[in-house]
Amino acid sequence: MNLDKSKKRIAKKIKMGFQGYPEITISYSGSKADLAEQVAISFVLEEGAEAMVEGFKSTSDAREDEVIQSAIVKIIERSGVKTIKLEPGVKVVS
Repeated sequence: MNLDKSKKRIAKKIKMGFQGYPEITISYSGSKADLAEQVAISFVLEEGAEAMVEGFKSTSDAREDEVIQSAIVKIIERSGVKTIKLEPGVKVVS
């Protein structure tokens, strides 16, 4: 799946807001505020349940990595999530 299509599908789901559980939260982190080298996807099955986390790393910006964005879309499709959240910005980690 191409990068633009993946990003649009993810953005559309995020804009829908809270639709119930299961829920996925996508958060980006990196060594600089403008470079997301890692992405963490937290999956919560129901309210109060422990989150399961899947992570990806990239040598470039993960937000612009076609493979990672396509993998996120596949996770969304296969898990049947109703709600997708995106943590704002890139968390700087050292």
